[in-house]
Amino acid sequence: MSQSTPPPQEHTYTLTRDLDASASQVFDAWTAPAQYEQWAGAAPGTVEIDARPGGTWKAVMVTPDGQRIPLTGSYLAVVPDERLVIGMDVPGRSVPATMTLVFEESAGAGTTRVTLSQSCDSAQEREMAEAGSNMLLDSLGSYLAKG
Repeated sequence: MSQSTPPPQEHTYTLTRDLDASASQVFDAWTAPAQYEQWAGAAPGTVEIDARPGGTWKAVMVTPDGQRIPLTGSYLAVVPDERLVIGMDVPGRSVPATMTLVFEESAGAGTTRVTLSQSCDSAQEREMAEAGSNMLLDSLGSYLAKG
């Protein structure tokens, strides 16, 4: 008799950052195309965001070496100023990769803790996704600090 086993957890990662901004400011930076373009490394004029459950997003990201990478996906869950669950289309994969962002504002401190988590299919995918997510969160922190 065979038993089904859960997917391996070693391909999951979670990152947190404390950012000097309100949850509303952080949420807007992720969901307003003009803001997202400024901090996320997207090519100018390529960001489209419809941040509602079932809404879609797309952007052409530009790597530090100038490579252009088109990305697409959809929003699986949206709770303004609190949570985003983003589906990311992956070529050759029948279901999207899922990234979850949770925004927790510190009462009276003017800061927000962002927790980003993602599960990947392989160690290599996890390594690449985690590196990209770290760069995104670092860039978001710098963008918000400029206020």
